[in-house]
Amino acid sequence: MDYHQLPKIELHLHLDCSLSYEVAKELDPSISKEVYHNSFIAPKKCTDLADYITRAAKGFELMQTKEQLRLVTLDLFKQLKQDNVIYAEIRFAPLQHTLKGLLAEEVVAIVNETVEEGISKYGVQVGVILCTLRHFTEAQSLETVQLVHKFKGTRIVGFDIAADEAGFPIDNHIKAFRFAKEKQLNCTAHAGEAKGAASVWETLEYLHPTRIGHGVRSIEDPKLLAFIKEKNIHLEVCPTSNIQVDVFDTIEDHPAEALYKAGISMGINTDGRTVSNVSLSEEYSLLEQIFNWDMAYFKKCNLEAIQHSFASEEVKAKMKQQIERAY
Repeated sequence: MDYHQLPKIELHLHLDCSLSYEVAKELDPSISKEVYHNSFIAPKKCTDLADYITRAAKGFELMQTKEQLRLVTLDLFKQLKQDNVIYAEIRFAPLQHTLKGLLAEEVVAIVNETVEEGISKYGVQVGVILCTLRHFTEAQSLETVQLVHKFKGTRIVGFDIAADEAGFPIDNHIKAFRFAKEKQLNCTAHAGEAKGAASVWETLEYLHPTRIGHGVRSIEDPKLLAFIKEKNIHLEVCPTSNIQVDVFDTIEDHPAEALYKAGISMGINTDGRTVSNVSLSEEYSLLEQIFNWDMAYFKKCNLEAIQHSFASEEVKAKMKQQIERAY
């Protein structure tokens, strides 16, 4: 089946991991196809998450000026349109885009304005999630969450923690997530990817997100699965990426089917379209091929994703209608 025809929802998508060759070449004409393939795209099997993340650096290095940020953001809109994604939440860490003198607040304003431009040009609805990173200090984490609060009511819709889960504890970020809770900001958090179920428990206990980025290793603890189901925590599942970072050996070992059968709220995502070298349509084809997923599975995943998105109720209703009609 050609999944390009179907409208799709994507909630877990890193802006700096999704630069097309065209935009990379425009930003740096010295980048050849070979360089792009070796530096921006991760191999089918990385040693671990930290290895995978090194490719993201190539992206944010080219996103340091107003025009660079604008071009990369519009480039992603173009990719979403081609993939028939009707609603997406894109995420990035604004503090990584200040190497050439932009202030973090200016970075957020530029991306926010460009998202408005992209929505009117491409007709794809998009919200933006700002990330703190595991290796950031407490002050950097607080600075990031305060930007989410400052831009509340714009296209900036939530807060996340990303980067090397296995390498850094969550201690520096508890205050930032506490601030988010006090200010009623939407939160998601990467967990249960590079580390097991204990990492998800800890994240839920101290950071209180309503969604978990990845969360696939929750499968290791039946009590955790029951808790996630009871609390209606949504898992942002990224199958291809999980195999790449060696969370599971092969796609056949991936727990997507088991999570779905356990009644867990989940959606399917690409993580980084360039780093994982995959579209959402291709992710769907893979799940159909390996687990015999059909339209009923994808409809449920898309409805769960839009329900747990950080979109307005009005946008949710509109997207839900489109999914119901198409599936």
